[in-house]
Amino acid sequence: MGASQRCRSCIQHPSSGSYFFAGTLLLLSFVAVKGCPNSCHCSDRSGVVVQCTSRNLENIPANLPTDTVVLLLSSNRIRHIPKEAFEDLQCLRELDLSDNLLESVEDGSFQGVLDTLQTLDLSNNQLSSLPKGTFTKLHARIRLANNPWHCECTLQEVLRELRLDPETVNKVSCHTSVQEEYIGQPVIQVLDSGINFCNFHHKTTDVAMFVAMFCWFFMVTAYIVYYIKHNQEDARRHMEYLKSLPSTSHSSKDYDTASSVF
Repeated sequence: MGASQRCRSCIQHPSSGSYFFAGTLLLLSFVAVKGCPNSCHCSDRSGVVVQCTSRNLENIPANLPTDTVVLLLSSNRIRHIPKEAFEDLQCLRELDLSDNLLESVEDGSFQGVLDTLQTLDLSNNQLSSLPKGTFTKLHARIRLANNPWHCECTLQEVLRELRLDPETVNKVSCHTSVQEEYIGQPVIQVLDSGINFCNFHHKTTDVAMFVAMFCWFFMVTAYIVYYIKHNQEDARRHMEYLKSLPSTSHSSKDYDTASSVF
């Protein structure tokens, strides 16, 4: 059974003549709500709404009802979203993680809800970057406003793969950037103006490689110059030593003079 079929089964209503079936559904709904995490409040509104707002949570609650359609986790202390954190919530339509302390989201965090999730709120957190495949195949409308985004190539590629909420899109701004002139500006406006952060990345890499090659060339040249000068100095000292030795012709003349005397 596909995810959409499972979700439809979560919200089907019994016909008026099927009292036994209706009672069974109500009992199952009651059990699901009773299985709500202790730190949250759950209610059944054609699927379970899990309310965990402002509970000082540091992690996403475990063992959430599988027929959860709305999960509200705003205003907590959650710092990290692990991989496949919502894999069992295949009816989930709305997820609110705003006003937390989120610093990282793993690639694959939203596996299992890619087809069903309609709204995702990650605004007012501490996110500066995201893995490239974070939102791949996710159809939800996403809020990313008021995070300290670092504008560079990876963020640009992530934004290409998602649907930003139009009401908050201009609040997704560059807190830092590979080019300081774009700090404080809305990311989408910068990209719409034709700026390509990936080009800056490549240029920065090229400059770094050029500087490294120049340093290597300078060191090799300096070594060769030192080697030549050192050899020249040795040669000069050797010549001076040879000049300081008595010459052979002078020694022969002294010997002939001594012989004539005797």
